[in-house]
Amino acid sequence: MQKTILITGGAGFIGSHVVRRFVRNHPGYRIVNLDKLTYAGNLENLTDIENEPNYSFVKGDIADQEFINELFSRHSFDGVIHLAAESHVDRSISGPMEFITANIIGTVNLLNAFKEQAGNNEGKLFYHISTDEVYGSLGSEGLFTEETSYDPGSPYSASKAGSDHMVRAWHHTYGIPVVISNCSNNYGPNQFPEKLIPLAINNILNSKPVPVYGKGENVRDWLYVEDHAAAIDLVFHRGLTGETYNVGGNNEWRNLDLVKLLCKIMDRQLDRKPGTSAKLITFVKDRAGHDMRYAIDNSKITSALGWKPSVSFEEGLDRTVRWYLENEKWLEGVLSGDYRDYYHKQYTER
Repeated sequence: MQKTILITGGAGFIGSHVVRRFVRNHPGYRIVNLDKLTYAGNLENLTDIENEPNYSFVKGDIADQEFINELFSRHSFDGVIHLAAESHVDRSISGPMEFITANIIGTVNLLNAFKEQAGNNEGKLFYHISTDEVYGSLGSEGLFTEETSYDPGSPYSASKAGSDHMVRAWHHTYGIPVVISNCSNNYGPNQFPEKLIPLAINNILNSKPVPVYGKGENVRDWLYVEDHAAAIDLVFHRGLTGETYNVGGNNEWRNLDLVKLLCKIMDRQLDRKPGTSAKLITFVKDRAGHDMRYAIDNSKITSALGWKPSVSFEEGLDRTVRWYLENEKWLEGVLSGDYRDYYHKQYTER
């Protein structure tokens, strides 16, 4: 094997797509997938590559310093692609300490272990994946750039901002080679149905109310998850050490308009009368501190690395809806916790 790469959070939504891409596209790499298997981590996402010779899974918590140090002592990692994080804003509002522990302390544990192992740093890289939410909220115009000042507005985004700062501090203080990317909202197959798009799909499928915060006027920039995985691949291999790259979809949608489009696609794929699903839209009390608009200027990664989104939003939504409708067993399993309980037991007993 040419390199050994640690991917944290690799059983989660974005992480599983990154793991799959690296296992398949880089057969000369040994890919070690580290995941705690929380409610959002699911090894069912990776059954198609779990028996590949260059793939292995380790169950563990990045916030456990002793465990992380022992893991790094067993493996000589050439690179770390760090995706493990608590990521749901609503959960961060009700329980912020979990986010501080996972996103900040967990990141520092990885940085320290990597620093001790990196040696002369030749051929090494610590790649930290973050979010556009660290920049705060935009008005009706403008875009986030890599130079935009941080202004996080939720415990989640504040914890991710803190982890970004830690990564840069370890680079400047200890000289470890790092790169950071900040992405816009991801969507696609395998996303846990607490986020807007899979939640809406599941509720429409079961004829339940589809909640929309406030008046549905909040704007997000949407990125198909496989396009994001391709960007991560490029940044890992061609990104410049110490640099930050913003990864966005050039695809802004008001939440209400997005849900209405999703309703049309669901009606078509479920062979329901047009307008049936839209009747399920229900306006609910707005989220505390709800940022109004996010939008990314991705010109740096486009010009420097040649990346650009390849999947249009309607095509991506159509693919996403079709995947969930064809994988209702997966949806039922993650909602019931059956998959999580099975894999927790399996890896606890090893």
